[in-house]
Amino acid sequence: MRQASSMLMASILALSVTATAQSSAEGWVNKKSSWLELNAQSREQAFHLADDYKAFMSAAKTARTSTKEIIRLAKAAGFAEFTNPGQVKAGARLIIPARDRAVVLVVIGSEPIVTGLRVIGTHQDSPHINLKARPVINQEGFALFKTVYYGGIKKYQWSNLPLALLGRVDTMDGRTIDVSSGLKEGEPVFVIPDVAPHSDKEERNRTYTEVLAGEELDPVAGSIPGAGSVAQQVVAQLRSAYNITEEDLVSAELELVPAAQPRDVGVDRGLVGAYGQDDKLSSYCAVRAILDLKGTPHFTSLTYVSNFEEVGSVNNTGAGSQLLNSALASLINAQRGSAYSDLDLRKALRASWVVSADTNDGVNPIFPKASEETNAARLGYGVTIKRYHAGFDANSEFIARIRAILDKNGIPWQTQTPKVDVGSGGTIGGFMSAQDMEVIDMGIPLLSMHSPFEMSSKVDLWNFYRFMAAFYQS
Repeated sequence: MRQASSMLMASILALSVTATAQSSAEGWVNKKSSWLELNAQSREQAFHLADDYKAFMSAAKTARTSTKEIIRLAKAAGFAEFTNPGQVKAGARLIIPARDRAVVLVVIGSEPIVTGLRVIGTHQDSPHINLKARPVINQEGFALFKTVYYGGIKKYQWSNLPLALLGRVDTMDGRTIDVSSGLKEGEPVFVIPDVAPHSDKEERNRTYTEVLAGEELDPVAGSIPGAGSVAQQVVAQLRSAYNITEEDLVSAELELVPAAQPRDVGVDRGLVGAYGQDDKLSSYCAVRAILDLKGTPHFTSLTYVSNFEEVGSVNNTGAGSQLLNSALASLINAQRGSAYSDLDLRKALRASWVVSADTNDGVNPIFPKASEETNAARLGYGVTIKRYHAGFDANSEFIARIRAILDKNGIPWQTQTPKVDVGSGGTIGGFMSAQDMEVIDMGIPLLSMHSPFEMSSKVDLWNFYRFMAAFYQS
């Protein structure tokens, strides 16, 4: 994997891309699909990267499994967990894990960290359905899981869909039990049942967003009665399989996610279809770019993969926490020793460049009027610079610097502004901007965003990765 990654990075950086830099003479009207700008070599690289991405997405179904897979890839690429100040030397490749749910990867630059960093911040949580603390109930001869949805979803999309149950249970005697059911062949899945069209007259009066109510997102957990109720049978089987009590489910984090694996979409295989691309796609690109980084960069490069963005970046592994500041303080302290002060951290933050990377909605071929045509992003047309015009934007001079990186490296780009009074925006960048860092929101467009099976363009994935590689070396 490491050898292949290094070869890919070397060939990409050496490649003379057919695409020319964007010019005002060309104009937006004549902008072509990025596919038309690829030569045979770059096309092959785009498809190869997409295959690696699909393999990552097969493993990274939740924030926790994503963190585990990122750390595995980082260690395979020569990164080591940061455990003592002596490790912080130019060229060092370090891992700073955060409670199994977030992670920071760092390549120490030749310049002191106080002179600034190149940071790419992402989030790896995606909309899903959580089990409640007391999840198992009886209902009409079935056992159901009681749930609460997480993030912005269209609830009806989650019915009649094979769901996998993933997560962990922590017990009072100090054990952590991993739970996984539904991803492997032969394992049971869980399904939220819908009403048949023969008997749904009353339900047909429901509005588009209320086809299923939040309290109706309850999948079937069991159906065979025994000495007790079906629910009691399900609890007994959980107890037997995992050596837990029903009360242990209170100290558990259990998620229902789509069981379907990533697939190519279309006869031409130009799209990747997968659950959780918002925003594991950006996380993978950022991680892959820093793992493939050659030599020692001028400025320290840092990938910050956070959690809980879909619900406001809360908790101690979300971007609203002090996780990033604490990591930076530890690294700067390792360089400065007894001379370290809080001012050093403030200087480093102020001098840093940050890309807040997150996917965005793309123009939908069936519902094109959901987007404002002249300022909407299209799949296959390049990396997105997001302009919200509502206080989330980078300042104009920083946007110009980012445009220069894109054009210098022949990376196609476009912009995204949601329809006025219809859409909104802003992701983890606001939290880093509040720390006096220079931050820009960027991404690539998706179809069916926030659905159980989102779609991205392989050429956009490749160009986003290429941009991140160039940004780390800027």
